[in-house]
Amino acid sequence: MPKYQAISYTRLSYTNEKENESNSITNQKALIRDFVKKHSDIEIVSEKVDDGYTGILFDRPAFQEMMEEIRAEKVNCIIVKDLSRFGRDYIQTGKYLRQILPSLGVRFIAINDNIDTLKESCNDLAVSLKTIINDAYSQDISKKIRSVLEEKRKEGLYVASFTPYGYQKSEENKNQLVIDQSAATIVKDIFKMKLDGMSAAKIADVLNEKGILSPVMYKKQNGYAYAKGGYITEDNAKWSATTILRILKNEIYTGTMVQGKKTTYNYKLKNIIKKPKTEWVYVENTHGAIISKQEFDLVQNILFLDTRTAPCQESVYLFSGLLICADCGSRMTRKTVTYKNKKYFYYYCPTGKKGCTSSHMIKEDELVACVLESVKKHISSIISLDNLLNSVEFERMNQSIVQKYGKEITEIEQTAEETKEFKSLLYENYIKGILPKEDYRMLKQEYTQKQEIAEKEISALNEKLEKELWHNRKEWIEHFKKFSNITELDRNAVIQLIQSVKIFDNKQIEITFRYQSEYEETVKLFKAKKEVM
Repeated sequence: MPKYQAISYTRLSYTNEKENESNSITNQKALIRDFVKKHSDIEIVSEKVDDGYTGILFDRPAFQEMMEEIRAEKVNCIIVKDLSRFGRDYIQTGKYLRQILPSLGVRFIAINDNIDTLKESCNDLAVSLKTIINDAYSQDISKKIRSVLEEKRKEGLYVASFTPYGYQKSEENKNQLVIDQSAATIVKDIFKMKLDGMSAAKIADVLNEKGILSPVMYKKQNGYAYAKGGYITEDNAKWSATTILRILKNEIYTGTMVQGKKTTYNYKLKNIIKKPKTEWVYVENTHGAIISKQEFDLVQNILFLDTRTAPCQESVYLFSGLLICADCGSRMTRKTVTYKNKKYFYYYCPTGKKGCTSSHMIKEDELVACVLESVKKHISSIISLDNLLNSVEFERMNQSIVQKYGKEITEIEQTAEETKEFKSLLYENYIKGILPKEDYRMLKQEYTQKQEIAEKEISALNEKLEKELWHNRKEWIEHFKKFSNITELDRNAVIQLIQSVKIFDNKQIEITFRYQSEYEETVKLFKAKKEVM
């Protein structure tokens, strides 16, 4: 029986080692087997493989299994292709080779590095130098990978291993996201339920009751890659409020790529640190949108509000988070008063006794009636404004604006074109020897500056033209027109139409509608143009 019962240990990381055929697991195993054939005192009794694990860290699963077998005295020899397969961290690798393995009576062989701890010729200095070089290599590779990933993020390419629920990686380009229609339908339903006033917990309950697979179970069932660890290792992971909130807050569903949220301290530490939002990488329109930007922003506003679910109800109160005391700015609270077996509902300022002159109490039914009437009038006003914007009179206004700016833009464009031609002639005269080199450089710089100034002026005028035209003011108008036939208030309508409602001491209310600034600006410009005409 051979004296040494050996473990064949092979490792391959996710770095560019994948591109090196000599480092493949198959090649490493073949090299080790050929080596053992030439050494009758060694027998391979176990093979351990860590495929896709960095050599910097030593918590690799197969590596830990190997150490368990060594401590159980099942093996007394480790064979690797080279020292870098065993580990790349200088300190930890040195500790294993100088302390841990010798104390366990284990022979270590790195074939290509000519390292065999049984031989007296095994030079400790040479081993140290190799481990330092391997460590430095890992550091260099880490920097290069981080740099490449950062550039890809800036280009809007998807670089994460696992796709967000609702998307898959394109077959043609693994850095491109495409919509997964089945999951995308559920994402849309989640946003709709939130707009209808449901809490995250209630949405999760609804999906679980309907038997909708949670993101991890959906990916498991369809054979998609998914992150492992935590609760998702359960055989039947359910939807949770946390999962729902994660989806509701993910801007990637608007077609905007958001990456670089997390990082590590360095290439040796796995501890994840969250980066400030200002350092996240945003690139718009990189993939298909499942949720509109308008709907996403609306949901984010809702998430900031007080949306506690009403007792024994499936949704939040009608005005939850929107009512504000006009005096102190506090959120109004809903309360129920029972009188003669009949319930009455009120809103009041909870700080009334401390800071306000009164509680600003108002009956819910009176408030609902008043707000509904105000909403109807505001929508009617917007529809009237829209009719004016679509009138022949305003079409003439737009034509007048286009002519006004168009003439100025055309003149500057002509100047820019002439400047470009002059620059071209300058070069020809310089090549022919007509124009001295110094004069050429001076004139070229002068014309270049003139051209840059002209381009900036054209850009500024186009921005002014776009601002004064009416066609880009239609989106928010259409938003309100969708509710033109409103007859009663529900949570969805209130959230989509109203920003806040201030309650005054005399029960007067002041409503700030969504797109209030756009509405006021449009009215202001309308009046200004009427005066000009």
